[in-house]
Amino acid sequence: MNKLLFAVPVLVVGIGTMMMAAPQDKDVKQVYLDKCSVCHGEDGKAQTAKGKKLKMKDISSAEVKKMTDAEFLNAILKGKGQDMDAFEKELGADMCKKLSTYMRSLAK
Repeated sequence: MNKLLFAVPVLVVGIGTMMMAAPQDKDVKQVYLDKCSVCHGEDGKAQTAKGKKLKMKDISSAEVKKMTDAEFLNAILKGKGQDMDAFEKELGADMCKKLSTYMRSLAK
């Protein structure tokens, strides 16, 4: 009977750990939708009214794809020109890095 009592907490911790991984990915997507998609669009193609007005580039375009990962991340961290806000202070460097990775995945 002691074995059963010991197994239950381990199972609960295991399930809790598995459940925590998915919301982190969802959080990145939600941050993208909240902060980035107004210009870049849900798909990264920049076909939103604001994206078109600002002449945003599709993140799957050759010009954007040739940016290094560091350049791409830096645009999120520090902003770019007058139209791209800096997000490092608001979101933190770790979330900006996750956003960079998420956005690069949209370009594939």
